[in-house]
Amino acid sequence: MAETEKAVVLDNQAIRRALTRVAHEIIEKNKGIDDCVIVGIKTRGIYLANRIASRIEQIEGKKIAVGELDITLYRDDLTTKTADREPIVKGSDIPVDITNKTVILVDDVLYTGRTVRAALDALIDIGRPAQIQLAVLIDRGHREFPIRADYVGKNIPTANSEKIVVELEDIDQTDQVTIHKK
Repeated sequence: MAETEKAVVLDNQAIRRALTRVAHEIIEKNKGIDDCVIVGIKTRGIYLANRIASRIEQIEGKKIAVGELDITLYRDDLTTKTADREPIVKGSDIPVDITNKTVILVDDVLYTGRTVRAALDALIDIGRPAQIQLAVLIDRGHREFPIRADYVGKNIPTANSEKIVVELEDIDQTDQVTIHKK
């Protein structure tokens, strides 16, 4: 079945404003950025994490460590895991020890919660953070796991027959969020 674009729900300016607001909320909730690390979930979460970190640096005048997390082998919808082999996080790069730090996990869309659940497993295998917070550009509802974002760029209630598409200039040559009908 073909998809048709229904509407642009965020343009480049709206994305920029949402990420700026999220950066301010992160600083406020954590009373600064000491002992905080931002970790983006591959692929688009990494670009969003870098943008949030850049805004935090502009606001606070200090850099915040940014890492990237590949959750491929932690997903419960893949059959590559076997009983005799522990999954290995491939392609993750977190430049600091996350033990006893506040980790702000960043992703583009929060939907069922399965991606976030896999990311939590991957983070715990890397270290033991004092706290894990979740920042997402879009929360579209339809949770299958009891997961809630601490920071949301925009809530976009959707039908299961709809799809949210996030495009970022870093890899898609445009910044926009669209909703598509399946």
